[in-house]
Amino acid sequence: MDLKEKRILLTGATGGLGQELAIALARRGAELTLVGRDEAKLLQLKNSLFQIGKSAHTIGIDLSETGAISHVSKAARRYMGGVDILINNAGVMDFIKFEQQTPERIEQMIETNVTIPIQLTNAILAEFLLRGTGHLVFVGSIFGSLGFPHFATYCASKFAIHGFSQSLRRELLGTNIGVTYIAPRGIKTAMNDANTVAMWEKTNSVMDEPVVVANRIVRGLEKNQQEVFIGQPQSFFAWLNAVCPKLVSSGTKKDTAIARHFL
Repeated sequence: MDLKEKRILLTGATGGLGQELAIALARRGAELTLVGRDEAKLLQLKNSLFQIGKSAHTIGIDLSETGAISHVSKAARRYMGGVDILINNAGVMDFIKFEQQTPERIEQMIETNVTIPIQLTNAILAEFLLRGTGHLVFVGSIFGSLGFPHFATYCASKFAIHGFSQSLRRELLGTNIGVTYIAPRGIKTAMNDANTVAMWEKTNSVMDEPVVVANRIVRGLEKNQQEVFIGQPQSFFAWLNAVCPKLVSSGTKKDTAIARHFL
């Protein structure tokens, strides 16, 4: 897929990965509408793109607000004349004992990581079907295939969006509408608090720089890949978990014991 002049709607644009994605896509000539809650960071990102000779539209909004999904989809069409690619990138994560996670936080995580991308996809898909072309991208996680202790709700949300992407891809066979699921391992962003970072370091888990992940996502789009798993050995364990989960459970005992010290 040639990304030049593709009209792309990107959520979570002010996060570490979102910013690098915006830059990588802009450098390939895409037209961007960037969505984020922090309007100051959106302006900074817009200025950064301007410095490399690129422009972008921005929408500062909390997608959980009533009417936000409709507003964003309509604004993107108004700014760009339509949407060719939707990238659902916004997300939240907790490293926590499940019994200590509040009902309010559980609800927020499911809404942000599952409900909002599904609803935004629903709002954009009608345009794709009418035009007979389009592409949907879901930024998930290795944890969408590999349940890891102390990330229970986060894993549940990513398993959900992984399943949704697979189901929708199969539903859209023959429509010329593509669906790409992205499964990064840990990324060096503000989503990881100090305890999470310390735990990853103690368990020798590599975390990728956002620019590396962003470029891998863009390559996956250019190659029209259906699923992009990033990083080893995590990607191997995600596969192994599907065929022999008991073996993976046994193999994570040591890391589980280490992780408890950082909660």
